[in-house]
Amino acid sequence: MSTVLEDIAALQAREADTEFLVRKSMTKGYQLFSALVPPAYTGFVLLRRPRGHFSINRLLRATWVGGGVGASLFLSQNWIATGGAYGYARSVSSSPDALRMRRLRAAYDADSLRADDHATIGALLFAVLTPAVLWKRATTIHLILGGAGLGAAVGLTTHTVRHITGDPAPPTPLPEIIKRRDS
Repeated sequence: MSTVLEDIAALQAREADTEFLVRKSMTKGYQLFSALVPPAYTGFVLLRRPRGHFSINRLLRATWVGGGVGASLFLSQNWIATGGAYGYARSVSSSPDALRMRRLRAAYDADSLRADDHATIGALLFAVLTPAVLWKRATTIHLILGGAGLGAAVGLTTHTVRHITGDPAPPTPLPEIIKRRDS
């Protein structure tokens, strides 16, 4: 009877770890693509000068659609695939111990948490401010979702600039259980 309960507990722990890591991968994908798509879209439109027509509505739509694609699957600047699909595939193929260690490392990564916080704050602010400033320039859905994408990009850029200019997130000491398992 206790082995059945232990198996159920282990399965639930694995599912919780997988869910956390997939959510983390999706968040990183959304943030990075929200930062990459607006300049790429603007460059694309400007290079098509005779036929290209730049509009705020199209830029905002490209931003939130690009963020959604990034949350699904993409390759990051370090050539490490991330996004929801890759995060799930990687989690399913990992051993329970490796999965738990990845989750604990992600939970204690202060730099990543700070980037997520900056991106979330930026997304919330821009989701409110973009419709207030550009109300007649685009449709409501593009204003809100595209504004959130632009805000996430601004927040991620803010975090990166703070990190580069000498204000990195303070290191968080790892608990003893993580240190012992690594040895």
